[in-house]
Amino acid sequence: MVKVNAKDLMEEFDLELLNKEEDVAFRPITTSDLSRPGMEMAGFFTYYPAKRIQLLGKTEVSFYNQLNDVDKKDRIERLCTYDTPAIVLSRGLDCPKFLIESASKVGVPILRSQLTTTRLSSLLTTYLERELAPMTAMHGVLVDIYGIGVLITGSSGVGKSETALDLVRRGHRLVADDSVEIKQEHDGVLVGQAPELIRHLLEIRGLGIINVMTLFGAGSVRPFKRIVLSIHLELWDQKKQYDRLGIDEDKIKIFDTEITKMTIPVRPGRNIAVIIEVAAMNFRLKRMGINAAQQFTEQLSNVIDEGDRDEFL
Repeated sequence: MVKVNAKDLMEEFDLELLNKEEDVAFRPITTSDLSRPGMEMAGFFTYYPAKRIQLLGKTEVSFYNQLNDVDKKDRIERLCTYDTPAIVLSRGLDCPKFLIESASKVGVPILRSQLTTTRLSSLLTTYLERELAPMTAMHGVLVDIYGIGVLITGSSGVGKSETALDLVRRGHRLVADDSVEIKQEHDGVLVGQAPELIRHLLEIRGLGIINVMTLFGAGSVRPFKRIVLSIHLELWDQKKQYDRLGIDEDKIKIFDTEITKMTIPVRPGRNIAVIIEVAAMNFRLKRMGINAAQQFTEQLSNVIDEGDRDEFL
């Protein structure tokens, strides 16, 4: 899991730090959930989610300002704990009384944004869900083919990078080569990207490392892509029976998400780039409800049924 703290939020959303940096401990943020402590401002701390970012909007601050000084100090001191990663004020609101002093004692950063509370909450949640999503790295190539994120896997030397180069020449876009960082941002949503060190690079045996963006232009690459199809390349095995109809679909599971997997045998004379391109188009048609294999099977069954009836008559 990527480590995120209040300093990252300051850089991403241009937040203002209200207390002194030397008084702050930038603790890791471990959840994308936010808390708007309205009940806590009223004194109910029984289920206080201290490990969440505390977001104070106009409602919370207005209620707090109506309290007497004794209650104000009590609520703020109980709001600021050693587990709290940050307290954020929206709408450019003035910092409540006692907040900076109490927060600095336990190292809680006080941040302020000019955005509305709802907008800020949405942006923070989206950012944290993306950054805190579980991540793994897989050996393979990720290419955007007609809007379909295709993860190409296979043993070393089978021709994954060469196939990706051919696909780029045909107008498709490279996301990652050799190593693909995959995050599960939501249930059923896998997003892949390249490690920063090898972004836009392809390794071709005998040629070396090439920069795809420099050679083919900015339109030949993209920073990330949702993965919906996996294609595994393997050397042709004469003893193995390969799928010839495409009715049954194999699946590969990454985290909790299953995606369609196809196995394509590689041998001299087969244009793998074209086959993968057609596989992506056919997968897209299936999602639109057009399944050529299923239609063929139904037509074949009808022909067989008609033949049986003619024989019976």
